[in-house]
Amino acid sequence: MTSISPEEIHEPVMPHVTRAGLALSSLAALGIVFGDIGTSPLYTLKTAFDFLHGAPTPDRILGILSLVIWTLFLITTIKYVVVAMSIDNDGEGGILALMSLLGVQRHYRSLIVVAGLAGAALIYGDGAITPAISVLSALEGLNVAAPDFETYVLPCAVLILTVLFAAQPLGTSRIGSAFGPIMALWFLSIGVLGLWGIAQYPAVLLALNPLYGLRLLASNGYGGFFVLGGIFLCVTGAEALYADMGHFGKRPIRLAWSGIVFPCLILNYAGQCAIALNGAPIADNIFYRLCPQPLLIPLVALATVATIIASQSIVTGAFSMTRQAIQLGWLPRLHIKQTSEKGYGQIYVGVVNWLLTIATIAITVLFRKSDNLAAAYGIAVSLTMLMTSFLLFIGMREVLTWSLPSSAALAGLFACIDAGFFAANSLKIAEGGYVPLLMAALVYGVMLIWHRGSVAVGQRLAETPMAVGDLLANLKARGVPRVPGTAVFLTRGASGVPPVMLWHLKQNRALHEYVVVLRVLTEARPRVHWPQLMTVAKEGENFWRLTAHFGFMQRPDIPRLLREAHQKGCDIRLDDVVYYVGHEIVLHRERGPALPHWQEMLFAAMQRNASHVTDYFRLPSQQVVEIGRQISI
Repeated sequence: MTSISPEEIHEPVMPHVTRAGLALSSLAALGIVFGDIGTSPLYTLKTAFDFLHGAPTPDRILGILSLVIWTLFLITTIKYVVVAMSIDNDGEGGILALMSLLGVQRHYRSLIVVAGLAGAALIYGDGAITPAISVLSALEGLNVAAPDFETYVLPCAVLILTVLFAAQPLGTSRIGSAFGPIMALWFLSIGVLGLWGIAQYPAVLLALNPLYGLRLLASNGYGGFFVLGGIFLCVTGAEALYADMGHFGKRPIRLAWSGIVFPCLILNYAGQCAIALNGAPIADNIFYRLCPQPLLIPLVALATVATIIASQSIVTGAFSMTRQAIQLGWLPRLHIKQTSEKGYGQIYVGVVNWLLTIATIAITVLFRKSDNLAAAYGIAVSLTMLMTSFLLFIGMREVLTWSLPSSAALAGLFACIDAGFFAANSLKIAEGGYVPLLMAALVYGVMLIWHRGSVAVGQRLAETPMAVGDLLANLKARGVPRVPGTAVFLTRGASGVPPVMLWHLKQNRALHEYVVVLRVLTEARPRVHWPQLMTVAKEGENFWRLTAHFGFMQRPDIPRLLREAHQKGCDIRLDDVVYYVGHEIVLHRERGPALPHWQEMLFAAMQRNASHVTDYFRLPSQQVVEIGRQISI
């Protein structure tokens, strides 16, 4: 029998980036990583001008541009591209990966978990709002190109979003190769339009001086603070740079940002402000005022495609984060469909997709215009970034081993900026900001209840375990027959006899000739490599205990694992295997410590509707025996 390599057991998720492929990887990153932040020029300055509530004087326009430039530099370039990407979890990024990396620090564990889960929950709210505001902003260009079509903007947006979510089960592997070139064309287009605008009023480049931004904040009182809610929209999508690091690696993302995305964004923002200084009206979408009239319709079409790509990236990110949360034990098992054999990241999670569909379309119809969505959008992202700043401080100390003054100074700067943006956005909670906060609260509650329930079940199953030696001696003394074949019992316990085996013996009064007790653990690392993947221990005659370790980005495959264990000394019959899994029926515990009754009821409901363990571990359904058992928690 040929040996199974670790690569077969778990497909690698991070492609190796060579020098020859760096440019191609950077091009691909344009389509996956930068869609959200790349389409922010569609609505950022328009929203900032609206928030200012005053005449667009030259000083105010230069102040707004200065704030945009330095926000992009400090938050995206320094915080995420330089610092956050240096604190990776075995190549993976994102707030859940960061939480897992830092969660081993006992001193901060509770705070780390709260910050990580809150940030992750807020990202789901972002995932519902991003497609709505992006597609609406793109289609609102029709108001400039052809005002008669204004009434069709909302129906078209709903139609596009419906098609986008309905197409998710098909996967993006077929069209994903076109994402990069399309976004490259988008960035080139907005960069050229920005240069054309700057040529009309070159003095706009004075905004590179940060004093213009500080003066705007200092001299406009409440209005200057309020405008931060619009300025912040320029960095929506910065979290995606960090979260998608595992797909491409640091170098392609950093190269694409510094070489293409950042310069083109700065040019376009400067161009929009330049034509505003030159007298262009800002009542409508100032972005489309940059475009010559004959090219306006093609630009609207390109912007719509770009926002669809940006929305696709957000939805795909929500799927990936859901899988991480499931494998880390923070969400119930959901059915995950692999939509491509080539990429582990190409997945589809039906429950998440249709919940996002309902939420996004409801938000689109409720708010109707991108202006109305601006407050709801900013508050979710700014609060997520504030949570990330806290985790980065711990990462600077524990991972990068920076000194306390250096870590506190830089993380404190990030936190002050994030807190300022969050405070500015929170002023509009009543006007839409409550939407992502409510969604985040629901997701956060689901995560906490599922985790607490799972821990309670594990503790109950671990009570009064029977030793393996005692069981085997008892079976021999009672003359319990050992029938041909191999029985694999899945367990949560680290030692002793699994409860599911005791219940099997009680009902069937027989045991297979070969017995394997299998425990599967998900580590706080994205990948676990051989030989750490599995340990094999013989605990009695034809009785083995396997402990398999998988990373949270790996997909367990138990049948393959058994074949590899067989070659490592676990002498079992592979041609006659039966898998025994327990199906817990959760009840409320009447005596002793117990979960609150309402939490137990919600946990039980989630467990009843969770994906079957057979699908999760890819067990052959015709070889699985499920044993029901009542557990009071």
